[in-house]
Amino acid sequence: MKTQRSEVTAIGTVKGPGEHGNQYVFITADTEHIKIGEFVFYRLAQVGDQTLDVLGKISACTLVDHLPDRMFADTEIDPSTIAALIGFKHASPELYEVAVEVVGHFHQSLGFMNPRQPPEPGARVYMADDVTLRHILNKKQSGEVGSAAIGSLLLRQENAVPISLDVKELVSTHMAILAGTGSGKSYTAGVLIEELLLPHNRAAVLIFDPHGEYGTLEQMRGHPAFKSDDGYAPLVKVLQPEEVRIRISSLDYADILMLLPEMSDRQQAILNKAFGTLRKDKRWDIQDLIFAVNMADTVEDDNGNEKQGSSASALEWKLEKLMRSPYFHAFEHLPPRDLFEPGQVTILHMNEISQEEQQVICAAILRQANQARMNTLKENNTPEDENYLPYPVFILLEEAHRFAPAHEPSRCKAVIRTILSEGRKFGLGVGLITQRPGKLDSDVLSQCMSQFIMRIVNPVDQESLKYGVEAAGRDLLQELPALTKGQVIISGMCVNTPVLCKVRQRLTDHGGETLNAPALWQQHFKAHRKRERAAAKAELVGQRVAATVNGVAIE
Repeated sequence: MKTQRSEVTAIGTVKGPGEHGNQYVFITADTEHIKIGEFVFYRLAQVGDQTLDVLGKISACTLVDHLPDRMFADTEIDPSTIAALIGFKHASPELYEVAVEVVGHFHQSLGFMNPRQPPEPGARVYMADDVTLRHILNKKQSGEVGSAAIGSLLLRQENAVPISLDVKELVSTHMAILAGTGSGKSYTAGVLIEELLLPHNRAAVLIFDPHGEYGTLEQMRGHPAFKSDDGYAPLVKVLQPEEVRIRISSLDYADILMLLPEMSDRQQAILNKAFGTLRKDKRWDIQDLIFAVNMADTVEDDNGNEKQGSSASALEWKLEKLMRSPYFHAFEHLPPRDLFEPGQVTILHMNEISQEEQQVICAAILRQANQARMNTLKENNTPEDENYLPYPVFILLEEAHRFAPAHEPSRCKAVIRTILSEGRKFGLGVGLITQRPGKLDSDVLSQCMSQFIMRIVNPVDQESLKYGVEAAGRDLLQELPALTKGQVIISGMCVNTPVLCKVRQRLTDHGGETLNAPALWQQHFKAHRKRERAAAKAELVGQRVAATVNGVAIE
């Protein structure tokens, strides 16, 4: 970016190139501003008096010169006192060699552009100021239509450099929140949902919630921050497990197979044949499938006459068990028109549903939403159709490694891969949240173009990020174990360059807090003792009453 900026104070001097072509090193005695991930810049002269400020990010720091170690051995003596006695006059006796990864100079239309020209030895290195960073780090500024104010730059004073994400890129190119247990991933997801439902976005959002952590988003309904002058207020629909309805005819053969107990090869072949006869019908139920199974399981006897095989009865028993499921129905279901609406977040609580049923429910809803968006854009759906979706939608999958596991079969995985590769064209965005990125399918992870990476200490999960999340940069990924709760590396399409961010405080309560076991133990113990004392007192009163009736005195 061309600048007419007033002069700023230099913090160091360029020594020369670094280990590779996109890195340089500088020498400094300024220990106050040298932090891994901090932004600095050097000025590159152009034609005339104009200069380009080339932004970089500190990636490493090495001590290259210091006072003798003997001076630090005696804890009773201040090393600066000894330094003054031997004639050392510099304020800071240590010198550091600092490595910087070049980000580039900022172009208003094109973003960051690498000049491919290293700084000259002796060039001054400056700290990037807050005002400049607010302008060049964010594709959108806070409060603009299509912005999401997630927090502020971690290494600066709180709120000095707000970090605001580009919602268009976030939901259209898909996103992933990757974090270890207790790092704040669900809290961060809650902040993102709040931003999507604020008046300047009014998104259509669906959340698959396996643990019931997002119910507190209902507090958005009457919250003043979500109201606008035109009467807008977000709608929050929380569907409990007993309200989840999937039409049985929307399932495919593999869905049915997952929901049934283990079957022999012959039973699978009969079921597949029977299922094939029903595909032409738009609406069918379990009774229709049982009838088709009986028709498919016929064998010839010794006289050439057809008779009923033995597999049909076993399949019929298994299908009748499926018919008793509270989640799969002949006609009831959750149409896209009810699940999605601009300014509405729908939360599917799935905490009481089995793993297999969760897989099938998720696959069915994702398929239907994808088909609804495609057919609506192709004008195959009319406004009266329950599958009419004339606006983009965003779907958030908590515990994503359950739905798209790395090395296990999954009903959702193929659907998620399809949506991640093609959903951008049809306006269907997906957000994945997982505490085990190493267990998440690598193809699925690699297609999430915006990443939120929080504290991860598991070596397997760290290693998986090096190949699945290249945009974050190896230098920032090295910081993963040192991050604390609420601190996040944001990278990808939603920001101009990867940043270390502190997540803002939620407007609604967090529903995923860990239970306080000691406090609950104390509470239960006191309640138990109280009940014991009350029972003992009641027993004593009863004894006194009985004694009085019998004329016996009790002390």
